Amino acid sequence: MTKVSFTRTSITTADRGERNRILANPIFGKHFTDHMASISWTKTLGWHNAEILPYGPISFDPAASVFHYGQEIFEGLKAFKQPDGSMALFRPELNARRMNASAQRLALPQIDEHLFVQALHELLQIDADWVPDGPGQSLYLRPLMISDETFIGIRAAHAARFLVIASPAGNYFSAGLQPISLWRSEEHFRASYGGTGAAKCGGNYAAAMLPQQEASAHGCDQVLFTDPNTEDTIDEAASMNIFLVTHDRELITPKLNGNILDGITRRSVIELAKELGLRVSEREVTVTEWVQGLKNGRITEAFACGTAAVIVPIRELRSRDFVADFGTNSPGPITLMLREELLGIQRGNRPDIFGWLDHVDSNTGC
Repeated sequence: MTKVSFTRTSITTADRGERNRILANPIFGKHFTDHMASISWTKTLGWHNAEILPYGPISFDPAASVFHYGQEIFEGLKAFKQPDGSMALFRPELNARRMNASAQRLALPQIDEHLFVQALHELLQIDADWVPDGPGQSLYLRPLMISDETFIGIRAAHAARFLVIASPAGNYFSAGLQPISLWRSEEHFRASYGGTGAAKCGGNYAAAMLPQQEASAHGCDQVLFTDPNTEDTIDEAASMNIFLVTHDRELITPKLNGNILDGITRRSVIELAKELGLRVSEREVTVTEWVQGLKNGRITEAFACGTAAVIVPIRELRSRDFVADFGTNSPGPITLMLREELLGIQRGNRPDIFGWLDHVDSNTGC
């Protein structure tokens, strides 16, 4: 695909002092950069009207189908400041690929992967000053696609809009790298076979909010979801993938089964672990295996991973019937090693032997 010409409308909505104040202590998802990317799509014209616009409210007709039928998908990825002051995205082509998989499931249009990545570059170019460089900091980018057709009726979208917004981010968990606790949800399930579990759509996250409230009521940070057909097979933890670590340095993670999001951090952890000499098993994992393995010493660590949190250790798994607690053994050495290596690659402090970084030219774009 040839490079698309984006129309730019540049404006600075935050003065330098205000921006510096925000960047000194960025709070995940609270503040947004000066601009956003926008591309329109119709069934007759395809993708057109590529723009970089001032960040701000957008207008939709009350009959826009996204409001009535939930045709909405999104992605999440980060840009990292490199030691030489440049910027790099982490594996954006995988986000483009996953967005298209989600689009197919939600009957939304496919977007060319090169156009997806170009939109990210265009936005980063104009908002380069918003990329923080402190410990644990990054610029979080949120591409999204919605059906904005003025139409009430159930069918595939005939009009859609692709947007990218960005937010400077510190650590996802306000307490920093502290082990989290999980509450096993027994009455609510995240997804089922044939559903939208593998798609990154807003409805999956809305459905997780009630069980998240239940987890909080029991003093836990996140929810552990299981397969509704077995109620013992682990799917994922709210918005993160799960890994268990054995005493003989094996990583075990639930295999992709249609319920589980194909996490880009998950995929990166698997590839990195193999490079570091660890064995990795993608298979069915159960709550029973976790609890019994912790008791008999076979399971020594557990962690969750995702774009926002990167890798976060798990201290305990709780339910109405048991507490499986790693105690002072969390975070474990494998968890910390993988986190340090992955963050090192993202920030340019470790060799990028996989070619995962997509460097952004702040002057000429992609």
